[in-house]
Amino acid sequence: MPKTIALAGKGGTGKTTIAALLIHDLMRRISGPLLAIDADPAANLHLALGLPMPMTVGEIREDMSETAQKGELGVAISRHDYLTHEVQMALEEGEQVDLLAMGRPEGQGCYCAANHLLRTIIDSLGDTYKYIVVDNEAGMEHISRRTTRDVDMLLIVSDPTIRGIRTAESISDLAEEIEVNVHQKMLVLNRVAGEMPEPLQEAIDAMDLPLGSMIPADPKVNELDALGKPLIQLNSDSPSFREI
Repeated sequence: MPKTIALAGKGGTGKTTIAALLIHDLMRRISGPLLAIDADPAANLHLALGLPMPMTVGEIREDMSETAQKGELGVAISRHDYLTHEVQMALEEGEQVDLLAMGRPEGQGCYCAANHLLRTIIDSLGDTYKYIVVDNEAGMEHISRRTTRDVDMLLIVSDPTIRGIRTAESISDLAEEIEVNVHQKMLVLNRVAGEMPEPLQEAIDAMDLPLGSMIPADPKVNELDALGKPLIQLNSDSPSFREI
């Protein structure tokens, strides 16, 4: 079974940056590819990994829904085989990382049979990898809808602010309520500059969530972002990459 690492947190905290750097480090440590899942509708993990934007699972679902409504699916191929083929074709394969983009979530008019099949197919696909890293949208929507398989490690990313810590605490509480087995949770504090203010440190200490890491503010990350270059180009001398 693969190890699944999911990242959650409010928007703008740097989840995608942390996901890309974590993937970059895993690529150096393991043999064979790992699977990256971009579960944020505003998909940009592909940019951080230096990969083209793939067709999304949401687009596959919508295409099948439209085809089914028109009665054009036929009987020559099963829905399961059709979706399996489409998901495999949508997988963007890199040298050591393969990327699957979820795209827009299902709406009120969703084709629920397709959603169920897609979850089964994605779980089956994931079984061929040692690690799966899931970059989620703000909050826990993809995890709570069971788009994401059971999670071995949930990294809740926050900026170094009281507001961010409160949001991280809410996400941690939500992780206890959803019907997905989250084995372990950690707080990751991102873009830390200088000493921690005392009220912020007290808020972190009061949380029922272990602090796994403090990622320092890193000018090199900002430079690569500004130039539109993949974050996996960050070298091992980078403070943020060392902390990852």
